[in-house]
Amino acid sequence: MNISDNKVVSLVYELEVEGKIADSCDASRPLEFIFGIGHLLPKFEANIKDKIVGDKFDFRLTAAEGYGERDPRAVIDLPKTIFMRDGQLAEEILFEGSVIPMMNADGGVMPGTVVKVGEQHVTMDFNHQMAGKDLHFTGEILSVRDATEDELKNGLKRNCGGCQGGGCGEGGCGSDCGCN
Repeated sequence: MNISDNKVVSLVYELEVEGKIADSCDASRPLEFIFGIGHLLPKFEANIKDKIVGDKFDFRLTAAEGYGERDPRAVIDLPKTIFMRDGQLAEEILFEGSVIPMMNADGGVMPGTVVKVGEQHVTMDFNHQMAGKDLHFTGEILSVRDATEDELKNGLKRNCGGCQGGGCGEGGCGSDCGCN
């Protein structure tokens, strides 16, 4: 069975960024997702479309094809007062490199990385951690099957086998791979 829309795909992969392994899923905890519903980067899906069980893949995505180029407008200064909880500054989360979930104007959650903590402001970077970076994926297709009606309606019960990024998007696995 070929990978196409509404198929549940299970695969293993390694993601190399700047010469280092940035993420991976192995056969004990593969990435599992429904193909064609927007959970992965479009160019990632384009590169595995029509593959079958046992097919290997090895492709590169430019920064533009992945998470886009870094946008300097996504680095902003926020007043320190917005990090107050019960009248106290939440200092335990305010350190360089800390990733803090923030609410955008539409009510959605956006992770922001603390770049600098100043006297009055906190500089945060809302670019994706992989923005501006080329991505190199290698891996193998483990299984392909039709998604059930329940899976198409409600999603997979297990989008990701616990890898550090694939398929989870908003979940605990992070977002350093081919997922949105």
